[in-house]
Amino acid sequence: MAQKIRIRLTGSVIGALPKQRATVRSLGLRKIGSVNELEATPAVLGMVRVVSHLVSVEELPGV
Repeated sequence: MAQKIRIRLTGSVIGALPKQRATVRSLGLRKIGSVNELEATPAVLGMVRVVSHLVSVEELPGV
């Protein structure tokens, strides 16, 4: 089983570029404070890196 991460939207996407808005939406985040738990695949980690100024990331303990 892959490592899981918890992603929380902490910043507004109002001033963000359209590509960054789409990335936040594809991570499953809508409003500020929304949270989603995803597997830490290279694709997801790359998306998190693109919007790192808008999200906070926390590693979940292995289950």
